[in-house]
Amino acid sequence: MENLHGCKFRLIFSIIICLSFGLVSFLFCIIAETKRNKKKDLKMDGKLCYLPESHAFGFGVAALVCLFVAQIIGNSVVFRNSFSGGKRRGSQAKLSEIVKALLSISWISFGVAVVLVSTATSMSRKQPYGKGWLDGECYLVKQEIYIGSSILILVTTSSTVGSAITTIRESQS
Repeated sequence: MENLHGCKFRLIFSIIICLSFGLVSFLFCIIAETKRNKKKDLKMDGKLCYLPESHAFGFGVAALVCLFVAQIIGNSVVFRNSFSGGKRRGSQAKLSEIVKALLSISWISFGVAVVLVSTATSMSRKQPYGKGWLDGECYLVKQEIYIGSSILILVTTSSTVGSAITTIRESQS
């Protein structure tokens, strides 16, 4: 009986950690949005341009790390519960479809968020005269890219935690 309570505690603790990392990643994206380079930071020298490195770079990297940790922890809870249980009954097959749907949403939004945050973060690095971000041209991160990414991070985290909770309920019945 005590082992069962220890297992439940570890699962709940893992879910809380996953939620915490997801929320921290969300907050880092919000901060990165406020710290990104603006048009006034762009300096032109004829056809050459220069952008200094913004603080959004560090916050973007931190957001990516936290998002990866949240996704790994959340999915480990899901897969540990899914594969540690006994035989599945017909009533539980419907729940596993819910878990599959939530995991699909989680991984799709995770992939899009990683692409958006990593691209915006890469663009937040220093862009020296003549080098730029791509083909020698300077690029600014568009307004609200980090905000959109933060919404995707919330979708990722909530669907991962939802699938984890569903698998916990599934294994208890």
